[in-house]
Amino acid sequence: MTESRERPRPEHVRPQGVDDQTVEALGKLSEALEVIEDARGSLYRFHRLAGKADLAIGEAVDLLRDAGHGAIADRIETEIVGRNVIEGRWTFQIVEEYDAGYYAAAKSAEQAARDELVDGKRHLFEAEMKEDRRTHGARHHEAVPPEAP
Repeated sequence: MTESRERPRPEHVRPQGVDDQTVEALGKLSEALEVIEDARGSLYRFHRLAGKADLAIGEAVDLLRDAGHGAIADRIETEIVGRNVIEGRWTFQIVEEYDAGYYAAAKSAEQAARDELVDGKRHLFEAEMKEDRRTHGARHHEAVPPEAP
C-alpha cells in the first residue's frame, strides 16, 4: 500500500492548535445539521405526498361525478381539493419558509463556526474517528481512496 493512502488528506486534518473539545463540538454541530437535512428531506417528501394526494382526490371527485354522485363530488371538491394544508399555506410555501428560515440559518451557523474555528474544514470529528478505528496498513482500511487515473 502506498504511503499516500495511509494519511488523511489535508482537508481532513485539524489545524494546529485546535483542541479535542472544539473538534467534538463541531462534530456535534455537523451531526445536528445532518438531522436538519434529514428533516428537510422528510418535509419535501411530505410536500410531494400531499400534492399527490390532492391530485388523487381530484380524480376521485371526477369519478364520483361520472358515477352520478354529484353532490358528494361537489362537497369533496369544495372542502378538500386545493385546500391549504396549514392556514394560508400549501406545502410548497411551508418548504420555502423552512428553507429560507431555519434551514438557511442552521447551515450558515454551522459553516460560520467551521470557518472561524477550523479554516472551514468539514467532518474533522469523523475523519479522526476513522483514523482511530481503521486497521492501519490493511486492505480496505486505507485512509483515502485511490487517486483517479
